[in-house]
Amino acid sequence: MKVLVADKISPKGVAYLRQQSGLEVIEAYGSSPEKVLELVKDVHAIAVRSETKITAEVFAAAPLLKVVGRAGVGVDNVDVEAATERGVIVMNTPSGNTIATAELTFTHLLCGARPVPQASASMRAGQWDRKSFSGIELFRKTLGIVGLGRIGGEVAKRAQAFGMRVLAFDPYLAPSRAKAMQVEGVTLDELLRQSDYITVHMPLTDDTKYMIDEAALAKCKKGVRLFNCARGGIIKEAALIEALKSGHVAAAGLDVFEDEPLAKDSELRKMPNVVLTPHLGASTAEAQESVGIEIAEQIADVLKGGVIRNAVNVPSIDAATMKILGPYINLGTKLGTLVQQIAPQQISMLSITYWGKLLDSDVNAVTRSIERGFLRRISGAEVNFVNAPARLERLGIRAQVVKSTQDAGYTDLIQVEATTDDGKIYSASGTLIGKANEPRIVNINGREVEVLADGKLLVLENMDQPGMVGEVGTILGKDGVNIADMSLSRLTPGGTAYMVVRVDSEPSESARKVIKGHPAIKMAKFVQL
Repeated sequence: MKVLVADKISPKGVAYLRQQSGLEVIEAYGSSPEKVLELVKDVHAIAVRSETKITAEVFAAAPLLKVVGRAGVGVDNVDVEAATERGVIVMNTPSGNTIATAELTFTHLLCGARPVPQASASMRAGQWDRKSFSGIELFRKTLGIVGLGRIGGEVAKRAQAFGMRVLAFDPYLAPSRAKAMQVEGVTLDELLRQSDYITVHMPLTDDTKYMIDEAALAKCKKGVRLFNCARGGIIKEAALIEALKSGHVAAAGLDVFEDEPLAKDSELRKMPNVVLTPHLGASTAEAQESVGIEIAEQIADVLKGGVIRNAVNVPSIDAATMKILGPYINLGTKLGTLVQQIAPQQISMLSITYWGKLLDSDVNAVTRSIERGFLRRISGAEVNFVNAPARLERLGIRAQVVKSTQDAGYTDLIQVEATTDDGKIYSASGTLIGKANEPRIVNINGREVEVLADGKLLVLENMDQPGMVGEVGTILGKDGVNIADMSLSRLTPGGTAYMVVRVDSEPSESARKVIKGHPAIKMAKFVQL
């Protein structure tokens, strides 16, 4: 079997692949997209970093391809959806660059406090200018960390060693977890107002894009210093540039950008109070060796029929088990994602209950798919079937699995419940229907519904009164949103009812406001599965 190493990984990783019997290794660094299409015609595995793009076209040209391994965390350069459609496993190495990125973040933090790069450039130009490069100290200053995952946690440890007060905003982090890490859990507004330094460590999602924009920067202290070694687009570059020009932001350090590589004429390149690095987060010898060896081992395991590790699109199980549990894994992912979107941001427990034929199966892979589904809009590409339980634990969320022998009314049933600290429960249940094993949602928050577990859903709780279906349909129709199907449920006539509407496109913000503002509608959630 052939392994294409498309980007340069650790020589030890390449050597490991060559040592495996039955594997032929092709090193083709820096190949053009056309060359890649030619090379993949008979390969079984591809190893990449971030340079080579593995597109839908590449997958179509590689009929023998079984696995793509990314030596690093982000899989932005891999079309994961196309891979999944063709049954190709996509794996990453989520933990290999944690220390490297945390240390680079702190390097930027120090350079933001003491303008060492600028002073060095001045010295190289033959100058001796001590007055222009005065700085400030980190000691007794306040650092705000936006996102307290693996990397954010490591940054917090280093800041504490420097005598800094550490604030953290992470909407999914339980207060008990923040206390255990000796950081102060606060709201984003509190963090913005109180911090002298701010660093972001969130994945780039719909919720985090432009999280730090003009409005957010306006809430910050004058003279705040801002840093991003996570993902470009979390900080709005146009807003940052204006704030740097006005002096509201005193300094910034960026390793990632909205568009990479950074444009040659970008204003950021001309600003003396900004330190820029070309996406070096994982660029240490130790990190590159670690992820190179790790991805080589993972690829070899897959090709030899062994355990799948750190997969971002399939669970870590063998192919035979995958064939049986695959439909349930898909259903579980959808249920986890649904519950996360209808529940509050902070929960204390995630409970999963199984009924029917599933009692005789090892449901660990399904459980992991539910946990990953719950986390994927929170943690982005970093979460997978392997690290999902640890991610939940890190957020202070207790996971519980129950196998029930009671009659659920279905041959198989999966229920997912999210419980808050005050005991409120938000839930969804699903099953498979028909010979095609079609995933169906059959219950939301205790209300019986039936809707395909796919696409975009509008979940409404409203007063049970005449005309509500028509009014909602009219609002969506005026917005150009087509209804695919709809399910209605009520407990008693005249009480409250549930309306679950599956739509072909996302309603506009204005249409959502009209729906939420309707006097008879008590709750409206737009859910993307």
